Amino acid sequence: MSKHKEEPSKKATKKLSKQKAEKVEEPTEEKSKLRTIVDKLFGGINFTWPKLILFAVGAAVLTSIFLIVPIFKDTSFAKMGETLEAWIFLAIIIIANSKKPLESALKTFVFFLISQPLIYLIQVPFTWQGWGIFQYYKFWFILTLCTFPAAYIGWYIKKKNWLSVVILMPILILLAVIAQDNSKHVIYEFPHLLIMVLFCVGQILLYLYAFTKDIPQKIVGLLAPIVVIVAMLFMPQTVDFSTTQFLPDNPSLTENAVITVDNADVAEIRVSNTGENSTILVRAHAYSSTSFVIKDGDKEYRYDINIYEDNLGVSQVDITPKE
Repeated sequence: MSKHKEEPSKKATKKLSKQKAEKVEEPTEEKSKLRTIVDKLFGGINFTWPKLILFAVGAAVLTSIFLIVPIFKDTSFAKMGETLEAWIFLAIIIIANSKKPLESALKTFVFFLISQPLIYLIQVPFTWQGWGIFQYYKFWFILTLCTFPAAYIGWYIKKKNWLSVVILMPILILLAVIAQDNSKHVIYEFPHLLIMVLFCVGQILLYLYAFTKDIPQKIVGLLAPIVVIVAMLFMPQTVDFSTTQFLPDNPSLTENAVITVDNADVAEIRVSNTGENSTILVRAHAYSSTSFVIKDGDKEYRYDINIYEDNLGVSQVDITPKE
């Protein structure tokens, strides 16, 4: 009797074990597919020099299209020509698919050396600035020079150890800062720049998945940008910018005009242009309000000035005549 009772029990146990095994295997297969895609992207591409040159030219052409075609104006796509998040992603692909640190440095440097000036060259016929648009290349040229040592060091993220986490931290923090800075647009002008913000956050998670081995490394890597962003939110704001403003009642000032500001800690103000199109130069030192007086011979003009940051984080200056 006991034998017959044990047999169904064994069959049931085997069936239950089989079902558990199937359940365990399902997520493993999904993870394996994701890992396969990530490993292919960051290590499975044979970046020969001809392919690298085509990659650089293709990136430049695509960026130029985003900057030239009106439909992309002020979108996440146009930001590719203004900010770093897309170029970080392309650089990481090149670095991760290089076999040695020197190869990583050379290929990343050449990629930027080709792509960046080509972006400006393509834009020349389409912009009112013409060849003058190359004045903006200075920043990207300096960045191009920095890619050589950065990509050499960056190659060691492939080791997937604590050194990888340390090397990744500045990149993760930069991406977090870009995302946080542009999240104001998403909040107040939804869905403006939503793609850009998601792209930055997605990169942070992708790099932690691709270039770290265990949970502690991932946690530390994720905490670094979070801590920096929180610290930035609680840091006191430093205000220091200059702007030229027309006066609301359009007075015609002379060279004898003298400006007196009630609180110079808020702003310094001086006449920047006289005559029919008189303007003043405001150098702001704080987000606050104050008053100023312009004395020009027998004439006197009084104004209130309000310096503030709008919802999108853009500094604004409002000037109104004082009654």
